[in-house]
Amino acid sequence: MRALILMLAVSAVACGPSNRAGTCVGDACSTGTCDPSQTRDCYTGHMDTEGVGPCTGGTQMCLPAGVWGNCVGEVVPVGEVCGDNIDNNCNGMTDENIDADGDGYTTCGGDCCDSTECNDPGKVNPGAFDAPGNGVDDDCNGVIDDTIALCDQNLTSNTTNAMDYAKAIDLCQVATTADLKWGVLDAKLTFPDGTGIPSTDSHSIRHQFGTGTQPQGGLSFALFSSGAAAAKGDTNPAYQNWGFSDVGNNESGFPPDFLAANGGSLPNAPGCPPPNGSTANDPVMLTLHVRVPSNAHSFSIKSNFYTAEFPEWTCSAFNDFFVILLDSTYSGTPANPTDKNLAFYTQPNTTTNYPVGVNLAYGNTGLFTECVNGSTGCSGTPGTISTCVGVTDLAGTGFDDPQPGSCDGNSLLGGATGWLTTTGNVVPGETITVRIAIWDTSDHALDSLAVVDAFTWSVDAANPGTVIERTAPVNISRQTGLATPLD
Repeated sequence: MRALILMLAVSAVACGPSNRAGTCVGDACSTGTCDPSQTRDCYTGHMDTEGVGPCTGGTQMCLPAGVWGNCVGEVVPVGEVCGDNIDNNCNGMTDENIDADGDGYTTCGGDCCDSTECNDPGKVNPGAFDAPGNGVDDDCNGVIDDTIALCDQNLTSNTTNAMDYAKAIDLCQVATTADLKWGVLDAKLTFPDGTGIPSTDSHSIRHQFGTGTQPQGGLSFALFSSGAAAAKGDTNPAYQNWGFSDVGNNESGFPPDFLAANGGSLPNAPGCPPPNGSTANDPVMLTLHVRVPSNAHSFSIKSNFYTAEFPEWTCSAFNDFFVILLDSTYSGTPANPTDKNLAFYTQPNTTTNYPVGVNLAYGNTGLFTECVNGSTGCSGTPGTISTCVGVTDLAGTGFDDPQPGSCDGNSLLGGATGWLTTTGNVVPGETITVRIAIWDTSDHALDSLAVVDAFTWSVDAANPGTVIERTAPVNISRQTGLATPLD
């Protein structure tokens, strides 16, 4: 008896130290969940489908590492193939054309998961976007976790086709009123009040802006400007000095719903004087009507705002405006802003809002970073800024031209926010309207520009508004990527 106990003890020691001891089977030792070479019956499909139709279980073997291998020989539910007289999804019906999960798509209408084929049927259909990393073919195109091909690599810089600007910001998929897919239904370029035709100089599509600003998604991005949408050396349209450009001296009304929601006046940063004037000067607006994917609850979009109003006109009546207005039926929490403008920043632990613009440089919000630290508002409300981290994004744009005497001896012609992330909430399957606009306020001088890129859907709701970019740029298609959660 004592000899037997000794043999077992030696065997146990051979399997490893006491804190990592495993199970010994012959000469093999397992530290996993099963014994090597052990087998068992298995089935990974929906629990109610085994033995229904062609669905059947298989056999699983324990691998040398002590973990179970693949379930070999099993047949699990797949999307119903209508007309083959087989119960492919193993739900007890053959070639049924129904919408069991109530998502608006039937089995014969392309819904690859209507009941038993996946864990969450209501989120999987041809109207969904393929959320990467979840191991599910969300959009039923036959490929798991795929991305939509690039659509912004062959766009003309001075195009006036508004759909090209949707592609430039990585909204590649197009939909129609007759189908149930998600995608862009239509697009147009107008003034901010929805009228008129903006100057052809006020918008462009570029592969870079200057030498330091590169796409955040795809190969191109869209530029919208109250001056010429061009950096030094650009053509079609060509560069014009940001202090003295001439883009036609166009004027229009402000977006009427945005204005009305703010009591008939443009909002301004805390402590700064209200903007003067009643017209949007040298304006341009892109309007997109988009059907939301059936599994999307929010979207994000990236922008980089440049202005020649910095530093001397910071916190003055000359606050050029950049807005991203969202019309959505979403009524949940966190709520979208009542004036529809997502391009705003809220100071932490307060309800104090700053519209995206030059006044982000007032009060050290931290969202104006591409600039030279020092005095601001020497022609407006005097202040200082210490949140500038460099001028890489200004290189080659013309905003980096020396402008000594504009508040400080080392001042430049302008400054920029750096990349910002703007987020809004949506209702799955609804049609939203997104309006992206920029204009000069109070005069036609000292222009501003916004670089816009990387429209991205998310399966999660988010905190609406704008924050500083938190992740490194990814120079690939981001159309089906998950948005970075905002806190």
